[in-house]
Amino acid sequence: MSTARATSNIATFSRLHDAVNSGDAEVIAKTIDEVVAPDLLFHAPVPMDATGAQALEQVWAVLLRAFPDIHVAVEDVIAEGDKVVFRNTVTGTHQGEYRGLPPTGKSVTYNEIFIVRFADGRIAEIWGVVDVFAQMRQLGVIPT
Repeated sequence: MSTARATSNIATFSRLHDAVNSGDAEVIAKTIDEVVAPDLLFHAPVPMDATGAQALEQVWAVLLRAFPDIHVAVEDVIAEGDKVVFRNTVTGTHQGEYRGLPPTGKSVTYNEIFIVRFADGRIAEIWGVVDVFAQMRQLGVIPT
């Protein structure tokens, strides 16, 4: 893959990352509509029945309600072929319902890794591994 394509793919994902860190649901949804293919294949633990770009929008709506101050810090970026891998650290304060759990006011810090495949300059497929165990332990659902 050309370095130009890798740079373009990273820039596209960076637009989504910046939107996510804005904390603004409208900005996030608008950016998803612009950079994500409508028929996105989303392979991640999502607690809903939605598919495509709509599933990603719903994930962020749930996260913003639960953790209004959510912040995603990109720790590593690796680009190869039509894929870009991101290793992130996520922080936030539990201030809204999340996975059936009422707000606890507790802070969470957890890790995630996403592999993102691009097609025609848009995000076409996402595989994600999120440390939900760490989330639940820090929220007091799972004993330490």
